[in-house]
Amino acid sequence: MEPPAAATTVTKITKKHHRHVNNPFPSPPKSLPFLTGGLTFNPATIPPSPADFPIGRDFRLHWSPKHGGLVSVTHKSRPERSIWSTVPGQAFVSAAAVETEVEESRGSFAVKDGNVHLVFDHQSVDEIRVVGSETDSPAAMLTGRVFGANRKRQSKNRDALFFPREARYTILFSQTGGNEVGFEIRIGDPNVIGIQNPESGRRLMRTTSIKKSWKKAKKGKKKKRKLGFWRSCSWNPRGFAAVTSSEDQETAAAAATTTTPAVTELNRVVVTYSSDRDEMFYGFGEQFSHMEFKGKRVPIFVQEQGIGRGDQPITFAANLVSYRAGGDWSTTYAPSPFYITSTMKSLYLQGYNYSVFDLTRHDRVQIQSHGNRMEGRILHGDTPPELIERFTETIGRPPVLPKWILSGAVVGMQGGTEAVREIWEKLEGYKVPISAFWLQDWVGQRETVIGSQLWWNWEVDDERYGRWKELVRDLGDRNVRVMTYCNPCLAPTDGKMNRKRSHFEEAKKLDILVKDRDGQPYMVPNTAFNVGMLDFTHPKAANWFKQVLKEMVDDGVRGWMADFGEGLPVDATLFSGECPVDAHNRYPELWAQVNREFVEEWKSNRGEEDEEEEKEDSLVFFMRAGFRDSPKYGMLFWEGDQMVSWQRNDGIKSAVVGLLSGGISGYAINHSDIGGYCAVDVPFLFGKYRRSEELLMRWMELSAFTAVFRTHEGNKPASNAQFYSNHNTLSQFARCAKLYKAWYFYRVQLAEEASEKGLPICRHLFLHYPNDRIAGKLTYQQFLVGTEILVVPVLDKGQKKVKAYFPKAGNSSSCCSWQHIWSGERYREEGYEAWVDAPMGFPAVFVRAGSSVGDELLSNLRSFGIL
Repeated sequence: MEPPAAATTVTKITKKHHRHVNNPFPSPPKSLPFLTGGLTFNPATIPPSPADFPIGRDFRLHWSPKHGGLVSVTHKSRPERSIWSTVPGQAFVSAAAVETEVEESRGSFAVKDGNVHLVFDHQSVDEIRVVGSETDSPAAMLTGRVFGANRKRQSKNRDALFFPREARYTILFSQTGGNEVGFEIRIGDPNVIGIQNPESGRRLMRTTSIKKSWKKAKKGKKKKRKLGFWRSCSWNPRGFAAVTSSEDQETAAAAATTTTPAVTELNRVVVTYSSDRDEMFYGFGEQFSHMEFKGKRVPIFVQEQGIGRGDQPITFAANLVSYRAGGDWSTTYAPSPFYITSTMKSLYLQGYNYSVFDLTRHDRVQIQSHGNRMEGRILHGDTPPELIERFTETIGRPPVLPKWILSGAVVGMQGGTEAVREIWEKLEGYKVPISAFWLQDWVGQRETVIGSQLWWNWEVDDERYGRWKELVRDLGDRNVRVMTYCNPCLAPTDGKMNRKRSHFEEAKKLDILVKDRDGQPYMVPNTAFNVGMLDFTHPKAANWFKQVLKEMVDDGVRGWMADFGEGLPVDATLFSGECPVDAHNRYPELWAQVNREFVEEWKSNRGEEDEEEEKEDSLVFFMRAGFRDSPKYGMLFWEGDQMVSWQRNDGIKSAVVGLLSGGISGYAINHSDIGGYCAVDVPFLFGKYRRSEELLMRWMELSAFTAVFRTHEGNKPASNAQFYSNHNTLSQFARCAKLYKAWYFYRVQLAEEASEKGLPICRHLFLHYPNDRIAGKLTYQQFLVGTEILVVPVLDKGQKKVKAYFPKAGNSSSCCSWQHIWSGERYREEGYEAWVDAPMGFPAVFVRAGSSVGDELLSNLRSFGIL
């Protein structure tokens, strides 16, 4: 795709890394208000009656002059139903020139709109025509002007009066696939429209009728009358002509520079279109607080999700000690400019510019995007699965995962070779099905002011993991893989005495690190130390890092966490020369692409003789940061660093919401750390956040019905209950691992479906019950696994029962029953609630009665001795 025509103009970047006392209640970033303006059209060139214009072979653009003018897009299969429509009589394209301000602190960002120089919130449509051959991929093009309704400005010599500027725009609608329409909006440079003062006797740049308006406005003493004159001029600027003579251009430029700072181009594109009052919006990537977004403004920018995200008191404390570290409901590692609505409308943006989806009005949607061009796609489909399939057909889908990662527990732990062997022996005693050991501390640990942290130098630490290859080989002999950890950042290793090489120094010498504005390696603050960040726009960076991965894999490692990717500084200098604000959202995709390319190259280098072994021993990596196209490159995702709490915005409940919203947005194979990650143990300041045994065991039950069943000790292992803490936790871990194993056969099917169609393994009920509004309003309360399993997890402390909702089947003739796996009791699909027992170890799980999936799952539970 062609890069953006204009980079975001950043006028102010503020670094807040080292501020130790901050506002604990930061206000939302200031933004351009919701723009509303009028729509006019030229009756000499625009059809006076409704007209249709072809878009490819399957779509049509419909124009209606009624109620002030309306444009809509329809599909030939249902011409009466619009898949995108403007608001009658209202501008649907606007533009502005705005200064951008960004505040940054350790991966948290606040993108703000600063001074507003121009707002063109009114629109004229001057022409609609078909471009290209009408028999071979025709496209519909709209052209016209956007303009403002501002007060008059007058030059110092009072000889020329300058009306608000205007700009030309072009919108192109073209069929880009069998079921989608691409749209591209381009905004031209602003022009000054002027008129000389009639009293000077010099040439006018308006028809003579303006003299009457001029005299009327001059006589008027009230502000309202003066403003009315200027508004009437800007609403109907057809009689004006842009200043073209060199003398007039110089005068215009002089006047402009004396009133406002010079603005060379418009850098905001705004699109407004209609929405139904009760329409519900889903998607926008991996969101953790909300499933449905009507009434909200959704920013699309990759960043740290935050600590607390609105849950108190932790958000207050995190914000206090580190600027905006608490985050809010909208902060996420993996956003996407994409949505699906309850009326089966769907749209997504292309490119990587910062954007905001404003859904605060009941009858319309407004998208504000940085830059002077906006591109996107409008999707056609009749059901949510259809729309997801068509979305992922374009952006990409995950590969078929190796079966080993789906076959049992991924045991996340630390401590070194002997600790791993000890835990391995315990797990075998409890007959836990294990697929892998994930050892994030394989690189060694160091003590910092905040505790033990990893050395970000991606080679094995032979002191911590002595006889590393032997450990990997012994586990492999028992069909258990070893997984490790890496990220795109490199730390200086001056204090690591047993290092074999310094990846930071190598990358610095190769000149493949992100640079600061002085051309030096950008040392990015990260907790207690600073790191260099690989510049994947540099042609040498990817191959160098692939060699690092190869050395890891050559030791027998078969998987890794590819962490971070969300923190590219917005004042960095990249090899490509692109604006770092615009590159920021692209960086996690580049990071995923490097990892994925290595996996594919490793496969191809093994040769045909290893094909059967490869199927059983393929590589896999998992990521947290992402953007729209990440599913094309990423193999598997995890949800990042939830708090070890029961809370809604950043605890166990948020893990369910992120799983389901991400699934709608293309992140088809996803999971969370069992028990959460972030513990805080400073009661007098932060409150006490430690992972309790009950929380850990309930999270095990939840994760037993997600794509991957993986533990994590968390950031403070000693403060948290662990799966190996005692007999109770080990017994529950074994039981839940067997629950997970019991539906392995179905999980493999769903992973293949994710690769073929982009459908998620874990699904919000909206996907299969789109007409049930109660189901559509659910957030974390329950979810589907495929279409055959319904899970109602326990997500509150001390809870022993859950309220399950059994959605109403769309077709009464297809109504079936859900069977409780423990009691065998059946519940009809009739749209009602029921309280269901869920004591520890017996999560409320249902299967479709009489289905082959349900029968096999129940049979497996009996064979494992847990039913």
